[in-house]
This record gives sequence, C-alpha cells and structure tokens, in this order.
Amino acid sequence: MGASPVSTVRLELLDGFQLVVDDHPVNALNSAQRLLAFLALRGPVARVVAAGTLWGDVPEEQALASLRTTMWRCNRTVRGLVAVAQTRLALASSVGVDVADLIRGAAVVLDGRLGGTAALPALRPMELLPGWYDDWVIFERERLRQLRLHALEAAAGRHAQDGQYAAALECALAAVRAEPLRESAHRAVITVHLAERNVNEAVRVYQEFRRLIVDELGIEPSEDLARLVFNGSRPVTPAETVR
Repeated sequence: MGASPVSTVRLELLDGFQLVVDDHPVNALNSAQRLLAFLALRGPVARVVAAGTLWGDVPEEQALASLRTTMWRCNRTVRGLVAVAQTRLALASSVGVDVADLIRGAAVVLDGRLGGTAALPALRPMELLPGWYDDWVIFERERLRQLRLHALEAAAGRHAQDGQYAAALECALAAVRAEPLRESAHRAVITVHLAERNVNEAVRVYQEFRRLIVDELGIEPSEDLARLVFNGSRPVTPAETVR
C-alpha cells in the first residue's frame, strides 16, 4: 500500500533527483524518476506527449504501455502522486517541488518585490538533474540558469539602490561565479562598487574582465561598460586596460 497523504511529498530535482515522503527519501525506479521529473518541469501534458518524449525510441503503443506501468508504480509508491484526467496527466498539485521554489523566488526579485534577502536562498547555485542528458532536461537546465542569473543581477541592483551594498555585491559576485564571461554580471559588480564610491574597485573589475574576454573570446567589453566605469570623462586607453 502506498504512502499517504500526498501533501507530505516533496520532489527535489536540483543537484540530483530525490523523492521525499514524510521527510524520508523514497527510492524510485529510473523510469518513475524520469516521469516525475518531466511532469514537474513541463506541467500537465497529454499522455501521448509524455509517452513520446520519455519512450521515443519505441512504437507509440509500446510507449503508452510503458507509461501506464510507470504511472502505476508511481501511485503505488505514493498514492495519487500522478493525477490523471481523461487523456492528460500531471504531478499532484500538493507535491512541493524545489524548482518551483526557485522560479517563485526569482519572480519575486524580477518583479521588484525583493525584501531583504528572503527570496535569495532559492537562487543558490545548483544544477538541474546533473548527469541527465535528455533534450527536455537540457532545455530546462539552461532556462533555469538564465533565470537565476537575471534574478541575481536584478537583486544586486535593488540591494544597491537600498544601500545594502554587502548583499548587493554578494548577488553580483554569485552571477559572475556562475558565468565569468557574462558582461551584465560584471556590470552588476561594477555598479555596486560605483554606488559605494569605490572607483578603484570598479576599474579593477573592468580591467580583469577585459583581460578575460580578450584572452578567451578575442573581443573587447562594450563601450557602454567602459563609459560606466570611466564616466565619459576620458577614453579608455591601452595603458589603462592591459597588463
């Protein structure tokens, strides 16, 4: 007999798959893991879509049969875990999902509703389902990475506006750590330093970033970034920006 109620269930997909019932991890077969992760990331879908995506290398009839077996196994493990309505299926709405927490936290920041650092724990650096190489996982992994980066940069700007420079710098540096070649992340760090009147720090960050992308990509930072650092008072000369 499966565990219940569903409201005690949590699905964790960041930094690895884990199904937790009443605070205890529950083992799930690989096919069940893939179905639960797919439903958590994609939302309610038609049976044929789930079957075709997860068992795309076999005929449709066989894929649908595998889907039915996997759904039965999921609901045997946790009663009502996979909800079925006519031709569509979904993860039970009462199941908590860490990816959903991350998305909600990012939305709070991007909507300008950031208060203190309450929304930021959900933005800590974690990878979606590491070691999974399905196309739908790779797409969602990149989507979440970009969402987190934009949220961190937005949080840095908002904290800087509020005079919370330490929190602002922490967010901006987290974005740089996640993507060292991202100009907007370095811009966030520079903006915080300039807000604190630490011009020397802003120049240092600019010079280090310039060296990095010249070495790695063979391109220069944007003129907008140079103007931000030097405030349009003088051009950026090679002597100022090379070793």
